[in-house]
Amino acid sequence: MNQLYNQILSLRKELNQHNYNYYVLDAPTITDTEFDFKLKELERLEKAYKEENPSVSEDFFAHSPTQRVGGQINKAFKQVKHTRPMLSLANTYSKGEIIDFVQRAEKLLDSFAEKEWICELKYDGLSVSLTYKNGLLVRALTRGNGLVGDDITQNVKTIRSVPLQLLGNDYPSELEMRGEIIFPLEAFNAFNKKRMEEGDEPMANPRNAASGSIKLLDSKEVAKRHLECYLYFLLSDDISETKHYSRLQMAKKWGFNVPPYMAICHGIEQIMDFINYWDTARQELNFNIDGIVIKLNDTSLWDTLGSTAKSPRWATAYKFKAQRAESKLTSIEYQVGRTGIVTPVANFEPVELGGTIVKRASLNNANFMEKLDIRKGDWIYIEKGGEIIPKIVGINKEKRDNSISQEFHYISTCPICSTPLVKEESEAGYYCPNYLHCPPQIYGRFLHFVSKKAMDIDTLGSERVKYLLDNNLVKDFADIYSLTETDLIGLSAADADKKNTIQEKGAANLLNAIDQSKNQPFERVLYALGIRYVGEVGARNLARYFKNIDNLINANLIELTEVNDVGQRIAQSIVDYFSKSENITLIQKLKTKNLQFVIKEQSTTYLLAGKSFVVSGTFESFSRDGIKKIIEDNGGRNVSAVSSKVDYLVAGAKMGSEKEKKAKQLNIKIISEQDFKDLLNEKE
Repeated sequence: MNQLYNQILSLRKELNQHNYNYYVLDAPTITDTEFDFKLKELERLEKAYKEENPSVSEDFFAHSPTQRVGGQINKAFKQVKHTRPMLSLANTYSKGEIIDFVQRAEKLLDSFAEKEWICELKYDGLSVSLTYKNGLLVRALTRGNGLVGDDITQNVKTIRSVPLQLLGNDYPSELEMRGEIIFPLEAFNAFNKKRMEEGDEPMANPRNAASGSIKLLDSKEVAKRHLECYLYFLLSDDISETKHYSRLQMAKKWGFNVPPYMAICHGIEQIMDFINYWDTARQELNFNIDGIVIKLNDTSLWDTLGSTAKSPRWATAYKFKAQRAESKLTSIEYQVGRTGIVTPVANFEPVELGGTIVKRASLNNANFMEKLDIRKGDWIYIEKGGEIIPKIVGINKEKRDNSISQEFHYISTCPICSTPLVKEESEAGYYCPNYLHCPPQIYGRFLHFVSKKAMDIDTLGSERVKYLLDNNLVKDFADIYSLTETDLIGLSAADADKKNTIQEKGAANLLNAIDQSKNQPFERVLYALGIRYVGEVGARNLARYFKNIDNLINANLIELTEVNDVGQRIAQSIVDYFSKSENITLIQKLKTKNLQFVIKEQSTTYLLAGKSFVVSGTFESFSRDGIKKIIEDNGGRNVSAVSSKVDYLVAGAKMGSEKEKKAKQLNIKIISEQDFKDLLNEKE
């Protein structure tokens, strides 16, 4: 082995130890700057080694600390069968049922000696299973349906508390660790703050955000979210230790992030003490929990108690009741979003809830307010539960003073521009139709246009958008592309202090980002326009189907609903958008600024030209989107609904029964995944 190879192995070992000290022991021995310096040095050494040895296997780099930044793009998540089923726990909100559970289990185990129980926190996140072979992480799976899960290995590698290579040398040759991926509250709040600055809606809670994050196709994006993983279950056929608690201490020694929030309990009284303590202390944690898990400590007795079809009899979970507070309503205000939707918001006297002070909560819409029968001066119930965003769940009508109580009447005009509101058809809300001149709508649309998922002009945040609007430098999106350094240098909002004024370097960076945004593909530009109900997926489907903006502008309702996932409501919204002359004028102006209004992806062949396909179910060799892309690349069309115009229904496992039934009624040819492959080969 040469010197470079040995340097790499030595530095990897050192960095793995530092990761363990920081993320598991919470006792770092070097600064973040020193760690980053060593990581960059490892990147340099690995790059040099690869240049010297171009034939070296990628496996040599797969478990390096340098892989935690992500980088591999997944086209889809492969489904893999669990070696052992991942059962879910039975839940209860009753302490009496916990007592019954413990007494029943101890009665069945009466012939055995001391019965120890382990109490642990019930983490509110995404269940995960990690498989290691010879000390290396080889696979990470979600729970899925308990029998089959999604392979999320590349994304899990970005979580720094998950060891890529185990410490020591006394671990079994093969083992599985199970736990929970969570979004720490500090990181979650920072993530939401950034989303709102970019004009996106905040995520409702860390649990859903963690689940959504780990399913992102780009592992680099996952790495940016600073997820955490707590591990609490070790499985292996090669471990003689039978006590669950002792097994976890062994796992911690090998580098696993085993949380310290657990206790060995003897009897019901100690179990209840643990539950009662954490029901209050959970407010001080940097992550959400929704209960306590109680497990029998001796794993050799688990088989004696057995399991039901869904859950084990040697473990159960007690769930905390949702955190609730009571406060006095002081006023209701109305906020206007970028699409004109008006949202009522309740202001109430500040109250502590879940460790934070809250004083505002959404009232959703007019129907919700009417159902609550909410009135000024009412005492209201606010809950958090697992949610970060508080919600109003009821009224304490016993405290209502009926002598002075007055019903709220939903506003009839926009609170900002005074335009009469319009009720949404088939919806519970109202919106302001003053699309062109209502200030919060204009501001919201600009934030959406420059946001990361749209044009991605990252240096043009919420404050700078406000600067441009306050100083009348932009009236529509096209004006962004006419800005100059002279316009920008010295610019600030009317109420901003001088330290936030744009300087020469900031102006240059902003203009460069604006220029780079011209390279965004058609689907991103279409999404950036902010057409009501057209999200990222819808914009992508529309762009691929119509190929250019002119085809889309001229499409009618029937043609639009032929596009996958485009229903009547979305189609009508698109027609309405392009029926306005000011929107057509805007698109023409954006064309002159060289934005992309034609899809660059061209059909690679015309094998399926003139044929329409409905794709339904799951497939072995392709993802559903993968098949749809092949169809489009070969000149075919994807359609969401079965109709007489469809030529083929590509049927996978778990295909919708209604689609199959309708296809048979219309004599549409139903083909399997293999038939689809054969069709391509025949055409060739």
